[in-house]
Amino acid sequence: MSTSTAQQMRQWHGPALLSYGFRPFFLLGALWAGLAMVLWILSLTGTLSLPSVFDPVSWHAHALLFGYLPAIVAGFMLTAVPNWTGRLPVVGWSLGGLVVLWVLGRLAVLFSSALPPLLVALVDLSAMVALATVMTREIVAGKNWRNLIVLAMLALLVLGNAVFHIEAARGEYAAKGYGLRIGLAAGVLMISVIGGRIVPSFTRNWLVKSGSDVRPAPPMQKFDKLVLLYSVFVLGFWVAQPDSLYAGAAFLLFGVLHAVRLARWCSLQTRSEPLLWVLHLGYGFIPLGAWGLGTAILWPSAILPAAAQHIWMGGALPLMTVAVMARATLGHSGNVLSAGPGTVAVFLTVPVSVIARVAAGVWPTGAETLYHLAGTAWILGFLGFVVIYGPMLLSRRPPN
Repeated sequence: MSTSTAQQMRQWHGPALLSYGFRPFFLLGALWAGLAMVLWILSLTGTLSLPSVFDPVSWHAHALLFGYLPAIVAGFMLTAVPNWTGRLPVVGWSLGGLVVLWVLGRLAVLFSSALPPLLVALVDLSAMVALATVMTREIVAGKNWRNLIVLAMLALLVLGNAVFHIEAARGEYAAKGYGLRIGLAAGVLMISVIGGRIVPSFTRNWLVKSGSDVRPAPPMQKFDKLVLLYSVFVLGFWVAQPDSLYAGAAFLLFGVLHAVRLARWCSLQTRSEPLLWVLHLGYGFIPLGAWGLGTAILWPSAILPAAAQHIWMGGALPLMTVAVMARATLGHSGNVLSAGPGTVAVFLTVPVSVIARVAAGVWPTGAETLYHLAGTAWILGFLGFVVIYGPMLLSRRPPN
């Protein structure tokens, strides 16, 4: 290869934002997460009527699961795949084209009441389909077969979004439909697979550097693969039969297996390093979410299913993605891998948000106050990320 990744980036003389995949997608994804919550709160209070054909709850769910999450997945994959395959990254106007497609998708869904449903779906799906096409080309050309599983999960996310649009076009309550469950299952599997690689690896590197003799279990051992296979089975069954008592019981075991998996990664040893403990905490919401869903199915009076589902949607997905965004931004923009007070505050807002949201589903009498707390913490966290990391994402060089 005559041109390296670094050379490819240096040859781009346009905006720094388009010099690497993580830059535009992390910045705009975090900005959208905060803005979408503002719009959601305004719609709840009656201050604003969303111009979307989706009902407000379905729009809110779609904005996170099929709006925010694909942006962060795109930023991660466009940055990681060149390292996996040894091929050149997508930069410049080609990258800008993917970003424009994602932005158009957000606008199409937001203003979908004025557009044909098929056009809305096609515009919204275009960014993820284009990303999947590019990533398939790179992984196949680089013969990086072990990461085909990542493409499979991306395809599952695309499928979930497509089904969500079909359900909404039929006038169904898409927030409780197959599409959302497919998309959420894809997100949980992404955390289980990718998190299962990076959490123990980053932990081991840090423990070695800090002189500790403790070591986490290596990634993707036989136990991990068995847990992932079981997870695929349980999530698939839940997608098809969300109210089944068998699904509820299976989720309780699901939580145990993922908790054991996390325990093998020396989580307590990382408590002095925010960039690490946030990854462990984020993964910890995977077993918590499974236990929550299992409880909601088996003992419906204990917790509302929507609240239990938020342990994944409002806890695992946002916290793991924020953790990855912070670490990748610091590392790839030439900054020291260190989390300052502002970053720690951002990391803590997501747990506050999800705890408040879940609590609202357990104690309905205080739900209004808890909803406001959850929304406020979420907005502060994501807009805080934009304020802290935006200058790094927009600049080619680290600040002096």
